[in-house]
Amino acid sequence: MKYRVAAQKLRVLGCEELPRHGAGSHRVWHNPQNGKIAPLPDWGAKDIKLGTLRAVIRQLGLDWQEFSKAK
Repeated sequence: MKYRVAAQKLRVLGCEELPRHGAGSHRVWHNPQNGKIAPLPDWGAKDIKLGTLRAVIRQLGLDWQEFSKAK
């Protein structure tokens, strides 16, 4: 899954991207419902590995099934 698709799903689930400070290929996401924070790699056209994506979803305290169904 590309970063752009994952970011859209996170927004639908109520998460927000925190402002960037400096360079780097990771963007930090915040779940305001529980206060958890997790970095998500933004590699442009390159897919995010499934294990990495599942770990980020878990760190944000979200359910994988809900994330998968989000549009």
